Amino acid sequence: MAAPSEPTYGGPLEKYQGRIQTADFDSLAYSVERWKASPRELGFMANSKSDASAWQSKLKQRVEACLGGFPKRRVPLSPTSFEVTDFPNHTREALAFQSRAGSWVFGYLLKPKAAKDPMPVVICLPGHGRGVDDIVGIDPNGRDRIVKVGYAYDYALQVVEHGMAALAIEMLGFGCRRDPAARKAGQGQSSCQPAAGAALLLGETMAGWRTWDVMRSCDFIATRKDLDANRIGCMGISGGGTVTLYAAALDQRIRAAFMSCSLCTFRDCILSVPHCIDNYVPGILNWAEMSDIAGLIAPRPLFVESGEKDPIFPLSGSREAFQAVQRVYEVLGRPELCTREEFPGEHEFHGVGGLEFLRKHLA
Repeated sequence: MAAPSEPTYGGPLEKYQGRIQTADFDSLAYSVERWKASPRELGFMANSKSDASAWQSKLKQRVEACLGGFPKRRVPLSPTSFEVTDFPNHTREALAFQSRAGSWVFGYLLKPKAAKDPMPVVICLPGHGRGVDDIVGIDPNGRDRIVKVGYAYDYALQVVEHGMAALAIEMLGFGCRRDPAARKAGQGQSSCQPAAGAALLLGETMAGWRTWDVMRSCDFIATRKDLDANRIGCMGISGGGTVTLYAAALDQRIRAAFMSCSLCTFRDCILSVPHCIDNYVPGILNWAEMSDIAGLIAPRPLFVESGEKDPIFPLSGSREAFQAVQRVYEVLGRPELCTREEFPGEHEFHGVGGLEFLRKHLA
């Protein structure tokens, strides 16, 4: 007869039940209380267009400072084109350009053959995963695939199918912009952790580094006669959506933005659910919630999509954040330019309404 198993040890507080309040020792409960008490001094409160514009100017300065600021000088882009691959309906150019001294951006420029120059272009940012290959139709073996697969469903290719060019860039810490240890660990392993930690040690952030890469992408687009620098969009899922948020908030050259599975309240996502360190911006809650930052995009077009079962950007938080963003657009007199779609999925790209939204507003 098997000996009875010992009861599972529940920790040192177990024996003191009835004499303590469990929440007094709960890290999440403490964090939520700190969120409630956070000042968010530049939360949106305006009731007129003039007040809203003044609020945007103040908050932009604070957001840029929290991100760690940007270089005072733009280094030469020194763009390089490696090859152009021809497909039945589009071309794919592999290229690179310099973003900062010693930091280069790799990317693919996908152009639909049916579009006329100069064509609208969407900067496409991958979320955590294999990196830029996974949004342009390249499988884990480096081959071109025919069937789109999740969670990204090759959304840079989908942009092209909607008649726009796609500049899909590799974000720092993903894909070919990883450190040797991450490369050795496998294709899906990012190097966000040490790189974002390095940024924090320098008083900067990974979100800021990646946002600057998007700004330099806008610079690169302006050098191309085949692309229309007056019709630039930006989109991404998850971490790519987060960078879309900051880039579109701070760079007016981005005329329309599409955030997939990324708009939420800080309280409900990165404060309450484990996320990569690249999502965290020190001190941001002293000034604003995520919805306030999204309000800096207004009145430029913004589309948001959310999976009903997304476990890391919960639906309730997304709904709450979107309602707050809508308020900014309403005060600025353009509520129709802020749109949201829910879909019956998890943390994955959907794109049914969002891609058509971009096509319409970049036409």
